[in-house]
Amino acid sequence: MDFRFVPPELARLDDVSAELIACAVWEDERPLTGLSGLLDWRLAGRLSKLARESFLAGSLGEVLVLPGRPRLPFDKVVVLGLGPRAAFGDDAFREAITKLLSTLEGLHVKRAVVELPGRGDDAVTPERAAELVLEQVARLPEHDAWVLVEPAETQKPIAQRAHDERRRSLHR
Repeated sequence: MDFRFVPPELARLDDVSAELIACAVWEDERPLTGLSGLLDWRLAGRLSKLARESFLAGSLGEVLVLPGRPRLPFDKVVVLGLGPRAAFGDDAFREAITKLLSTLEGLHVKRAVVELPGRGDDAVTPERAAELVLEQVARLPEHDAWVLVEPAETQKPIAQRAHDERRRSLHR
């Protein structure tokens, strides 16, 4: 899998060419933070409204797909539930990525903008997030490229981890 990066800024997200953008929400934290907060603002509070109406709970394993256009340059917005913030760990990360991968497969999406689960508020380190996502996508080569939403200072550790994993897989 090929990773590219974009900082978590709406103006920069507008310049990315992808079919879909994916973010995650906690079950027990409002207001929305990270990419979900940015998207909520651009969607005129639609995600917050869905959360207030209990249509979007943020439960682990939850997946919500919404249209992105005309307010976003993406056809679809995928919101993944991460469960309670205090219970988040490797297993929850893996479950969220598995849900994302199956959603992308079902929608026939090959190019997506993704905020890795827990990265919007540093619930997981960049290196560990890269390791876990590479572990999950290694078995699914049909996902060509993801543009990861990451601040400039955390892009390098993820890129390095992905590079190391590619080199390791070539020597197996």
